Amino acid sequence: MRNTIDRLRDQHTLTANEYKQLLECADADEYLHKEARRVALHHFGNKIFIRGLIEISNHCKNDCLYCGIRRGNKRVARYRLDKQAILDCCTRGYALGFRTFVLQGGEDPMQNDDWVEDVVRSIRMAFPDCAITLSLGEKSREAYVRFYNAGADRYLLRHETFDDAHYRSLHPLEMSRDHRLHCLLWLKAIGYQTGTGMMIGSKGQTTDNLVDDILFIEQLRPQMIGMGPFIPHHDTPLANEQAGSTAMTLKLISIFRLINPRVLIPATTALSTLMKNGHQAGIMAGANVIMPNLSPMEDRRKYELYDNKAFLNSEAAEGLQLLRKELEEIGYEIVKERGDY
Repeated sequence: MRNTIDRLRDQHTLTANEYKQLLECADADEYLHKEARRVALHHFGNKIFIRGLIEISNHCKNDCLYCGIRRGNKRVARYRLDKQAILDCCTRGYALGFRTFVLQGGEDPMQNDDWVEDVVRSIRMAFPDCAITLSLGEKSREAYVRFYNAGADRYLLRHETFDDAHYRSLHPLEMSRDHRLHCLLWLKAIGYQTGTGMMIGSKGQTTDNLVDDILFIEQLRPQMIGMGPFIPHHDTPLANEQAGSTAMTLKLISIFRLINPRVLIPATTALSTLMKNGHQAGIMAGANVIMPNLSPMEDRRKYELYDNKAFLNSEAAEGLQLLRKELEEIGYEIVKERGDY
């Protein structure tokens, strides 16, 4: 497979069958990770970009089968942050060196388009040198335009799976893969730095599904790609499913680094939840972004998308010194830059 990996590194594409062979072959993982790491170092040096994650609400109108904050879960201690609480998180993050804030939340009807637009505009006025990233799910095209005009720079919307049947097996009937893909196209057309990605190892996912995901992302050319292993939540219909593979997650990080050398790829919280030293492993596979949690401490445990979600130590904004030490151990450093594509 070394020749195949070299061709992917040099030409940034493979055939569907070659991607499948690469995904199914474990023997070449070490070489794949080494080449992806070499490409990332060539383009970014040993810099790792940090984003301050602010989880603004765990209310959600959707009932996705895998998600701990799904509408049908009546055991969740619900919360939502008001504008001042969000600005306070940004103020604290700015003092710590964050220059990108990521507002993530469920699709909360109470935090409507007017409210989001006002919050984005307020952050933009208070922190003009910072990037504002939104990860708030599916909205209308008009809403995306309003948020962009108010000052949002980036939008994260993982497609989760490109296969329509697989998508329908994980989501309620009122949601559709086609609409999610339309949202991604709108975001790119409006001018956002757009992020998408997959959940690795969810129920029913096949290697062919992952190949379809790769080919879709290769065509979309997003500026950010986020992926993490599926982790079950005890209060969902998929509670008894097995967690996804960290090895496959790392392999896909490396593949996407070779497809698009300058793309922004996080070492995700899900990876760190399942894997000791997950940050380090993700970076050694080609990732270049980490998103420590800036949310109020009393609310972090409530934003439980999956069981045992990591939110302390190096996953927390307060743990930047620990994160810095972890990265120094493998020869990398945190940089206080926006880290634009």
